[in-house]
Amino acid sequence: MCLAVPAEVIAIDGKHAVVDLNGNRTEVGIKLVPDVEVGEYLLIHAGYAINKIDAQEAKERIELLEEFYAGLEEIS
Repeated sequence: MCLAVPAEVIAIDGKHAVVDLNGNRTEVGIKLVPDVEVGEYLLIHAGYAINKIDAQEAKERIELLEEFYAGLEEIS
């Protein structure tokens, strides 16, 4: 199963962007999403941005991931 996670763009440098993944900053490739701007949200998979999403969709996906992780903590 593959999972793409939403992240907010913090900075852009050529074909790479620094994104915020729930408080963690990481560099990702943006070659597949060349028109990205700081403040936008991206879906990240395996170190690459694969799509842009709007802020509301990003929020909803983040909330779903938080619920998922909370459920994992309950069963462990």
